[in-house]
Amino acid sequence: MADTSFLAWPFLDDAHRDLHARLSQWAADHDADLHHESGDVDADCRALVRLLGDAGWLRLAVPAAYGGTSETLDVRSLCLARQTLGYHSGLADFAFAMQGLGTGAITLFADEAVKQRYLPEVARGAMIAGFALSELEAGSDVARTSTRAEKVAGGYKINGEKTWISNGSIADILTLFARTGEGEGAKGLTAFAFPTATEGFEIVERIDVIAPHPLATLRFTDCFVPDDHLIGAPGEGFRIAMATLDVFRSTVGAAALGFARRAADEALARASSRQLFGKPLADLQMTQAALADMALGIDASQLLIFRAAWAKDRGQPRVTREAAMAKLHATETAQQTIDQAVQLFGGMGVKSGTMVERLYREIRALRIYEGASEVQKVVIARAALQAHQAESGQ
Repeated sequence: MADTSFLAWPFLDDAHRDLHARLSQWAADHDADLHHESGDVDADCRALVRLLGDAGWLRLAVPAAYGGTSETLDVRSLCLARQTLGYHSGLADFAFAMQGLGTGAITLFADEAVKQRYLPEVARGAMIAGFALSELEAGSDVARTSTRAEKVAGGYKINGEKTWISNGSIADILTLFARTGEGEGAKGLTAFAFPTATEGFEIVERIDVIAPHPLATLRFTDCFVPDDHLIGAPGEGFRIAMATLDVFRSTVGAAALGFARRAADEALARASSRQLFGKPLADLQMTQAALADMALGIDASQLLIFRAAWAKDRGQPRVTREAAMAKLHATETAQQTIDQAVQLFGGMGVKSGTMVERLYREIRALRIYEGASEVQKVVIARAALQAHQAESGQ
């Protein structure tokens, strides 16, 4: 990355700076591997998980007791990893991120036996993880989840469908959310560690999107999950899902930031080398204005992301608002930055396969998944209202 001045900011420790240097060098050395496209996105993602696992980078996604690098999940490390991988390859970032998100609830809330069974395998890249929350009528509105888990002898039988599930077509282990009925709406959800080798599990459809990723619709038909695979207690699923997103939501912003930094670097190179009307494109004031907007947005996003990650790592009492702000600003700003970069490239900006064209397709989904931008605004507004009411005694 051209600008690494952010590494000197007080949010980071020497270990984070070392991580950034090592991963940046590794990604540059493995550029061909990170961009290999066989035409089979499932195979490509499996290969990336193995590559990241063999290199030890997936150890960042689990605690040290299960093969990880830190005693607990270090959100600043996760953000730096996603930012760095996102700068080089959107699919590599995805492969890394889903190992963490897919087992985040297991790390935070599962029994020790479940952690020991799955987390070391995920850290090695020997198992692929997924996060099965969304349904056709229950995306942002998790309370409308209809997949059901019925209590039977020794465990639960699960019936229903999930869709838009990242790694759905290749996952070995899912964090699955289903309705057990302890209460109405969100209060009646429970989380499970669900091995996809379970009888009755079916991949109904692979979902093609503008930036290819292994997304799928999944069906569960009388799928038995033993009691020891519950994550947390029955009825705690919504709280567990939100706590997991509090950890990983700021990392989505970090991935977007990696995309934005790459777009800005591509734009700077283009503006400096492209001749227009007898002088460099960079000499035009409109070009300079676009480059200034990019630099401003990137630094603001970086500050919000590091603040949110630092707050979570330090156990600050308020993190949900900070994570929402980081994701919202970084993803929206990255979309604008990449769009400006495409514009500066002109016709080459929309040529299939160019870096800015890839980034243009990659960024769009980040404004939707793990809470759409509109949802983040609701989260932020509610936090502001609650703070005002508490201060005014309302």
